[in-house]
Amino acid sequence: MDFADSALIIDNIFDSQSLIASRTWEILHEGVFISPIYQSDDTSPRAAFLHYLPGSSIPTHLHAGFEHILILEGSQQDGDRLYSSGTLVIHRPGSHHRITSASGCLALGIWERPVRFN
Repeated sequence: MDFADSALIIDNIFDSQSLIASRTWEILHEGVFISPIYQSDDTSPRAAFLHYLPGSSIPTHLHAGFEHILILEGSQQDGDRLYSSGTLVIHRPGSHHRITSASGCLALGIWERPVRFN
């Protein structure tokens, strides 16, 4: 993390190719990569970029706190709902879902509390 003047600044989040190339990515699940932005410990709020390859998915998981997902590029599906670029989705604590992305997706995720995978 590089906090300049007490703020973390990430340029060009809507330029997906630049964002993907400039970040360090870890495997979250097969075909899904995560690039952490901040998290102080395993129980604290967390933010990260998520990169779904076409046809990838995240298994069902439970939200212990609020989850905010901003779709930057592509789309992802949550059950029968398809969320495309420019959509902000907020899931309430206690909700659970499985995410798929047929075409691929780049998203910003902010979690109030860690998620629990089933």
